[in-house]
Amino acid sequence: MNFELDATNQKILEALVANARIPITELSKKVGLSKTPVTYRIKQMEDVGLITGYRAILSPLKLGLTNVTYIEVRVSDTRQKALEEFNAAVRKIPEVEECYMIAGGFDYQIKLRSRDMAHYRHIMAEKISTLPHISSTTSYVAMEAVVEQSWLSL
Repeated sequence: MNFELDATNQKILEALVANARIPITELSKKVGLSKTPVTYRIKQMEDVGLITGYRAILSPLKLGLTNVTYIEVRVSDTRQKALEEFNAAVRKIPEVEECYMIAGGFDYQIKLRSRDMAHYRHIMAEKISTLPHISSTTSYVAMEAVVEQSWLSL
């Protein structure tokens, strides 16, 4: 399938990122096309995998998850099987908002959300510390969110 991310597709994406529930009629007006071509373009972006889904974005603050901690994780075994075991286990911890394998002085970086420091300590003791192949961790508590965004402009 031939696909081009032109200015109109970028406008459609910007509108969908701002509000994925925007009515097609309103979206059509925003981008200057009728409903049928806008619907076709959205379907095309879904088909090529540019749009991978739609979801509700919950407010961690409204859920009482006001504490953000970044955790550097060093593992004792970096063979593929060990990494797969760690990956599978960390995915099961609901308080882990993000986890990345890192090239550098440590192996993984975890972004963890908790209610407060007592909750964080519980998660560290009962969940993070029990992950397979952990050698050591270093934690950094965020004091303030300066920039938080889920998408950058194209």
